[in-house]
Amino acid sequence: MAASLSTALDVHLSIPKSDTKRPIFLTKPTRRSHPIKINISCNSKSSENVAAESPNPETKTLSLSEQLKPLSSTTLSPTKNDRTPLLSKPKSTWVNPTKPRRSVLSLQRQKRSTYSYNPRVRDLKLFARKLNDCDNTEEAFLRAITEIPHQPTRENALLILNSLKFWQKSYFFFNWIKSQNLFPMETIFYNVTMKSLRFGRQFQLIEQLANEMVSNEIELDNITYSTIITCAKRCNLFDEAIEWFERMYKTGLMPDEVTYSAILDVYAKSGKVEEVLSLYERGVASGWKPDPIAFSVLGKMFGESGDYDGIRYVLQEMKSLGVQPNLVVYNTLLEAMGKAGKPGLARSLFDEMVESGLTPDEKTLTALIKIYGKARWAKDALELWERMRENKWPMDFILYNTLLNMCADIGLVEEAERLFEDMKLSDYCKPDNYSYTAMLNIYGSGGNVDNAIELFEEMSELGVAINVMGCTCLIQCLGKARRIDDLVRVFGVSIDRGVKPDDRLCGCLLSVVSLCETSEDVGKVITCLQQANPKLVAFLNLIEDNSTGFENIKEEFRNVIKDTEVDARRPFCNCLIDICRNRNLNERAHELLYLGTLYGLYPGLHNKTLDEWSLDVRSLSVGAAQTALEEWMWTLAKIVLREEVLPQLFLAETGTGTHKFSQGLATAFASHVNKLAAPFRQSEGKAGCFVATREDLVSWVQARPSSITT
Repeated sequence: MAASLSTALDVHLSIPKSDTKRPIFLTKPTRRSHPIKINISCNSKSSENVAAESPNPETKTLSLSEQLKPLSSTTLSPTKNDRTPLLSKPKSTWVNPTKPRRSVLSLQRQKRSTYSYNPRVRDLKLFARKLNDCDNTEEAFLRAITEIPHQPTRENALLILNSLKFWQKSYFFFNWIKSQNLFPMETIFYNVTMKSLRFGRQFQLIEQLANEMVSNEIELDNITYSTIITCAKRCNLFDEAIEWFERMYKTGLMPDEVTYSAILDVYAKSGKVEEVLSLYERGVASGWKPDPIAFSVLGKMFGESGDYDGIRYVLQEMKSLGVQPNLVVYNTLLEAMGKAGKPGLARSLFDEMVESGLTPDEKTLTALIKIYGKARWAKDALELWERMRENKWPMDFILYNTLLNMCADIGLVEEAERLFEDMKLSDYCKPDNYSYTAMLNIYGSGGNVDNAIELFEEMSELGVAINVMGCTCLIQCLGKARRIDDLVRVFGVSIDRGVKPDDRLCGCLLSVVSLCETSEDVGKVITCLQQANPKLVAFLNLIEDNSTGFENIKEEFRNVIKDTEVDARRPFCNCLIDICRNRNLNERAHELLYLGTLYGLYPGLHNKTLDEWSLDVRSLSVGAAQTALEEWMWTLAKIVLREEVLPQLFLAETGTGTHKFSQGLATAFASHVNKLAAPFRQSEGKAGCFVATREDLVSWVQARPSSITT
């Protein structure tokens, strides 16, 4: 027998030219193709003998696996290991090698169920339309269901259930199907019914169905949990949403990306920032690529707290993951920038949005205008307004009124008038009562009484309803101009047109009382105030009576403040002190200042450090600031006479007049300092600040010991 054995195998393969990627056994050749011949040799001879017997000694004989390699690479489908992964992990995280890492969410959204063709579709859809047209009562539904054209089957029932528009009809039909007991109820029936109930925000019914599924051992899938959680979120039932999310995890079911974004929003609205960040980072580490909705949730969460570092974190995450922000995300981030007080970054973000090809909508422009107005960036706001007109960006009532309010805050009268005229010429954004109120505020703040009255008359002619804010602005303007008769007329017309006085309007009338120079004018304004707030007028009469004791004043003052809105309490006290000083009731003014301090109306009035004591009167009226200065000087004088320890520096801060209660305060305060011959002088480096040293104060007290003690 020969010392060696050699065999050869010829393999002939016919591969269609039309599709070279499909496996051979699934391909039907459609045209004549050229066979490929592969020679496979198996031998056991030594390498020297093979080389000697080979027809081409320079050709190296290949092994069996090497000869089959072209076949596997060109004709066979790639294996699972060769496929390109769907998602890559954007971050590297530490993994315990002794335990398998558990994912936190399912990276694939569940697919909708497919339905087979039903020849009775037309009849069933017509019947579903009849159910939609009937009343939303159970009696009407039960009468209509008797006309069902065919015996309900699983497919027929699902088709009708999906065609019902109102959650009441879906719930009634679902219960009716269960009562017929024609086929077993599956998860899909519950899911469809729950989604309909979610539109009606019927979380209690959804939760009942979920508990029913658990009792009947019907599987709750990803869609079921997603519907429950998102419905709880829409109903602001955040604790319930978190509870169902935790139950979902305990079952071993992973949430999909929609449920994940929803639960992030739930945690954010619950104020659980740490939980949101932890959940977000775990999801990204598991391979989840957040969508713009998730980043919108994060941006809104950081914006609510004015967390600028958090907003930067969102922007960096979007950039690192390659997520392109959409208009919703940009709007959310712009609002967040406004709450964080970053107008420059908001402007840069807006320019970036426009450069990316997105067109800003009304919400975008409104948010940016509010930011510019709050920062008092008049130039940037006007430039944005010009860009709106040039690019014909969309505008609505809210945007126009926001622009008008910004002009009122900054004092841009001419620009506001031009904008108001544009609104009048517009076909879709005619001025409403808020637009007129903004203009009344502009004219009132600037003291343009005639323009304000003309605008008020125009509102009456056009039938534009005046609100309490517009009435307050106009009355304040007329009161400063001492046009009391016009004030009384405007107040009467406003009341007749349905305006209900609030505490701000009452405070405005009270401030006008403090400005009146004659008893006749005082009586006219008091008549209006009596109609708006009788209890306040009764207290005003009480403090004017010298026989009223302090304890009685204290009790009635507490009752008045208790019934007043928080924002109006300090203005009430300021005005009452002004009235007392104008009527030479200085002792009563000091009592009211003490009561205001006692009840927390002036929390930052006095500030002390080791080196500096200060008096901050920026939130006080002129009369209240004068009273506070007198009270402070008496207290300091007593401390000096008792030879107690004093700081080196004393400050009195009046501000520069930007606060609504401090207009002209610095001038009036300086005049009163001169009247008392107090040792304070205007600071050279800081406007609205008066300074005195310890030596100045001691010298002043030693020169007037008797007048101070009395």
